[in-house]
Amino acid sequence: MIKRLIILILLSTACYTADAQNWGGGVDESDIHFGFTFQYISSEYKILKQANWRQQFIDPTGPANAAPVTDQLSSISSKTSPGFGIGFVVNKRINEHSDLRFTPSLVFNDRLLTYEYTTPAVYNKAFSVMEQKVQSTMVDFPLDVKLKSDRRNNFRAYVLAGAKYSMDIASKKKTSNAGVPVLEKLLSNKKNFISYEAGIGFDLYFEYFKMSPELKWSQSFKSILTSDATNPYSVPLDKLMLRHVTFSLYFE
Repeated sequence: MIKRLIILILLSTACYTADAQNWGGGVDESDIHFGFTFQYISSEYKILKQANWRQQFIDPTGPANAAPVTDQLSSISSKTSPGFGIGFVVNKRINEHSDLRFTPSLVFNDRLLTYEYTTPAVYNKAFSVMEQKVQSTMVDFPLDVKLKSDRRNNFRAYVLAGAKYSMDIASKKKTSNAGVPVLEKLLSNKKNFISYEAGIGFDLYFEYFKMSPELKWSQSFKSILTSDATNPYSVPLDKLMLRHVTFSLYFE
């Protein structure tokens, strides 16, 4: 009886495995297929400072003998900041083990910089730590090459690499410094930039669709800092490189 039961289980498993190869709605066999994605994003800046970044800031638009606006800096740091994105997928099959993927997304993600001074700012003595929040609403256009392992039942691993073009569509009112006091000025970033990226993920096949959890890292090719000699938060900085770690769930 036990032997018959074992044989029945083995036959059922074999039949399931054979059928499972067709799971996923046949997306891997399609020349082009589509999908959508939800993303969780963590961003931070890679900071490159000027040689004299610690020195006091004197407003160049003020009187010749004007007092410094800030005291000396002791540190500039970037905290990780969360965000989220939504998008869709256009996947072009190259061969059994590689695809070309275009995954445009709408991303909502603020970026943070923290400035610590040795003593409080002259214009605002209540604070010796000033935080700059750069608000952004990005449209990302990533183009990646995806390299896939052999499929094992309903599982396949992959790696990918490529580049993305990013465009900030946030309102100008949110980043305007017109008529703003010196210490209340906002740090500005470039509206358009290109990043390189790489990631890993897994294709999990269900009966009618494929779900892919993916972890991806990216960094801007060049600095995204908009320099401003009248901004105390821009002057100490030489370059700002934007980094993203993105966890995505793709449904195809």
